[in-house]
Amino acid sequence: MVAILAITLWAFTGILIRTLVTVYAMPPLLLAWWRDLLGALALGGWFWWRRASTFRLPRSQWGFLAFYGLVLALFHVVWVYSVQANGAAVATVLLYSSAAFTAVLAWWLFGESLTLRKVLAVIASLGGCVLVSGAYATDHWAVNAAGIWLGLFSGLLFAAYSLTGRAAGQRGLDPWQSLFFTFVGAAVFQGAFNLVAWQMSEASAFRSLVPQLPLAGWGWLLALSLGPTLVGFGFYNHALSRLPASLVNLLATLEPVMTAVLAYVFLGERLTPVQIIGAVIILVAVTLAQDLAEPVPEAV
Repeated sequence: MVAILAITLWAFTGILIRTLVTVYAMPPLLLAWWRDLLGALALGGWFWWRRASTFRLPRSQWGFLAFYGLVLALFHVVWVYSVQANGAAVATVLLYSSAAFTAVLAWWLFGESLTLRKVLAVIASLGGCVLVSGAYATDHWAVNAAGIWLGLFSGLLFAAYSLTGRAAGQRGLDPWQSLFFTFVGAAVFQGAFNLVAWQMSEASAFRSLVPQLPLAGWGWLLALSLGPTLVGFGFYNHALSRLPASLVNLLATLEPVMTAVLAYVFLGERLTPVQIIGAVIILVAVTLAQDLAEPVPEAV
């Protein structure tokens, strides 16, 4: 039940991002920064209240966690731009190309075997992405080439984040402590990205590093930062501590389906029959890839 709650919260991620970008015209780069910044502040406040020892970290881990934060920073930035370019439903489905990327990267970096099951998962996942993104149509490349590449790149970064999380576990880092410092690192890197963009862009693009949002807009931003980001992570980690990882990952394949339904209800987004077939293929590919050592959907 806890795993289902986590997946349900994650399904709202694309909806919340799409609303903030389109309805409230929040710059995607600024949105990615404030999402991680508010998450880091909330988690830091919780740790300060409950256990101050969490803030003590051996210097030997600083460099690794800084890299971990950089990967998260890049992933969240690209993910927001993908939602803006593709819509919540398509962007979420494309994100699950991470199953294929994880199989290849785990083979390359960790020496894991590429079984027939994994190879089939890679081929099926990429084939499904082609159908969902419309990459099979040459005219679609002329219209939305950037969106296709952003969607696939978000899947690659998702896989990189998952594999870095595996390395963190091998280093013996506490999951919640690792999560906190990763969000802090991501907020620092994204703050630097936004500062550069703010100084280089015209005033109309970045009026301020503080979002110019009405009260309702701040409500949406807080909902994104504290709901899918923090509470979703917490429920997911709790589920992993009580259920087999393979079962939790299998349940997580419901996320693209939930997002597609929510995007239809709240945003009026519709998947074409070809895109629905592609989404089903990707879900089958993720199911085939359940023998991967690293949980794929641990980073939305």
